[in-house]
Amino acid sequence: MKKENFKRRSCAVRFKHFSHRPYAVFMSLKKEITIGVLPVAMLAFANVDSVSAQTENHRREQLYELEEVEVTGTRVPMTVGQAARMVTVLDRDDIAAVPAQSVNDLLKYAVGVDVRQRGDMGVQTDISIRGGTFDQITILLNGINICNPQTGHNAADFPVDISEIERIEVLEGPAGRVYGTSSLVGAINIVIRPDPHGGAELHAGSGSYGFFSGGGHVSLAKGASGNQISGSFSRSDGFSRNGAGRLNGDFKQGKVFYQGRYAYESADVQWHAGFTQKDYGANTFYSAKYDDQFEHTRRYLAAVQAETKGETYQFRPSVYWNRSEDRFELVRGRPEKVPFNHHRTDVYGLNLNNTLKTFLGKTAFGAEFRNEGVVSTTLGDPLRFPRPAPGGGEYTVGLNRTNLSFHLEHNVLLKRFTLSAGVIAVKNTGNEMGFRFYPGADASWQFARDWKLYASFNTSLRMPTFTELYYSVEGYKADKYLKPEEMKAYEAGLKYLTPAIRGTVSIYHYRGTNLIDWIKDLSEGADAPWQSVNHTKVNTTGVETSLNIDFDELLHRRSWVRDLKLSYAYINQDKESGRNVQSRYALEYLRHKVVAQTSLRVWNRLNLHVSYRWQERTGNYEQNGAMRPYEPYSLLDARLSWDMPSCRLYAEANNILDKTYYDYGNIPQPGIWIRAGAAWRIKW
Repeated sequence: MKKENFKRRSCAVRFKHFSHRPYAVFMSLKKEITIGVLPVAMLAFANVDSVSAQTENHRREQLYELEEVEVTGTRVPMTVGQAARMVTVLDRDDIAAVPAQSVNDLLKYAVGVDVRQRGDMGVQTDISIRGGTFDQITILLNGINICNPQTGHNAADFPVDISEIERIEVLEGPAGRVYGTSSLVGAINIVIRPDPHGGAELHAGSGSYGFFSGGGHVSLAKGASGNQISGSFSRSDGFSRNGAGRLNGDFKQGKVFYQGRYAYESADVQWHAGFTQKDYGANTFYSAKYDDQFEHTRRYLAAVQAETKGETYQFRPSVYWNRSEDRFELVRGRPEKVPFNHHRTDVYGLNLNNTLKTFLGKTAFGAEFRNEGVVSTTLGDPLRFPRPAPGGGEYTVGLNRTNLSFHLEHNVLLKRFTLSAGVIAVKNTGNEMGFRFYPGADASWQFARDWKLYASFNTSLRMPTFTELYYSVEGYKADKYLKPEEMKAYEAGLKYLTPAIRGTVSIYHYRGTNLIDWIKDLSEGADAPWQSVNHTKVNTTGVETSLNIDFDELLHRRSWVRDLKLSYAYINQDKESGRNVQSRYALEYLRHKVVAQTSLRVWNRLNLHVSYRWQERTGNYEQNGAMRPYEPYSLLDARLSWDMPSCRLYAEANNILDKTYYDYGNIPQPGIWIRAGAAWRIKW
């Protein structure tokens, strides 16, 4: 057998060193990607001489060992064979293969995820799961909640470049008892891992519309300690112009991230700190009347986590701080025409997680304290003492609320059957409610070696964002008395797993109460405001299915076609926009989504990855005074790479067929976008 130039990571590879880390929150799920919807068998840096024939021959054994990999889809670790949640994982090999330059672009290939893009290159993107909205998911970095209570519009401002990401984990369905508030329909965890061996990496690329990106990292590892610092910069002229002929979709952004670890005899400790700054032309993102909007954002993140190494009892505390700063210009550079909006949010959190193992099973218990505050020019109640805002202006209003929760969960783990049940009690000072309880239970039964049935019932809660409560300017009218959203979810599924063919099918039903949306009553005229409202009840039913064929295993030899992945998702809601009512978020969702992907060995070290997506969205938007329904569209993307042990060259293209399409409102998306670049890696 001819050796590969880059190792192909088996879908059953164990992440032993990280299997008990507090940030490995979906570890059970991380291997379910082998039966999920994202591409596996992609190319990552590896020395060709280190890829032995023995490793290739053991792929079948490793795949079955997958059932014994310890994971965390609940509050305590359990094996993949026992877990009863649907999770999609995109690992480093996948990230290196797909034609994407941002986390947002990567998530487009997850069939259960809806990525609604306003700007290019993930500059402003709304990410949702299974028909929910962008505010209804929890975003985590190394297991730390980094959700922005001001708005989910800026949730994907990650301080790390995609080249630094170890994997992305997508948990589908409510996860209230695991992650508390905001995880109404799911969670996304971005895991960053320092290079365990030390080294350096540099990358650079350029392409259409004046695009350029560059960055790298330096990692030092010695014994029980490790440190890594990374940075990146990207910019583009954008693909659109305003009525005066000036660029209004340009952007530039910079990121810096530091991560460290130390392994003591009795505990492991990790810490990280990050900063990102982004300036971008916002086109007509937030108002069709103004075609030269602009936004400036900054984000600061810091966290410390630890985990004891006891067999019977484990203690996993973490403490974190997140700050987000935002300046929005409705008319770019002209505060005298329309004053700029300034916002600053601070979030402080403390998590205390405990796990106790007895003959009855594994019990998890603990508490979380989270304080969220905002000072602003528009969001909140009047401040007693105004505060200066960066770049001019004053913070004159603000709001502060505290969330306190306690969780308890017990897991019974048998050879072929698993039952996990628990409850979280939540109290938030942002409303007048006392403690509310949100239970959940998951069960799985492996009735044959290759087959598993699972079923789950979960509930969750989400507090309104500060924007939903208070944003009442320039055509918007918020309701500060909005009720929290609540969700009940029922799900059942079947999984089939063999070395050559992996497949899943799942069906779910969500019952949403008081779901929050922005709507416009067109019967009040073209200038009617967008109003934040609660939809009393919204029921959602959906189906997801996927098939993954590994031709190397199927044919028992190296195949020119490495693999083929096919996946499909269908969603239907029982509530629709009225004839004269336009929904901005909650009632606009992907009714159909199809994803097809394949990886090809072209020649020698030349590899090709091709991705196809077809989407049909329900909903409508206003254009030239008329209401238009969203039209279905299909997109074809490809990436061609020449992979060597210490270097990779690539060329990629998105929207190869040069389609004109709309993801959100009347904002057209770019046609074909071509990029090329290289990456170099140095080990020491």
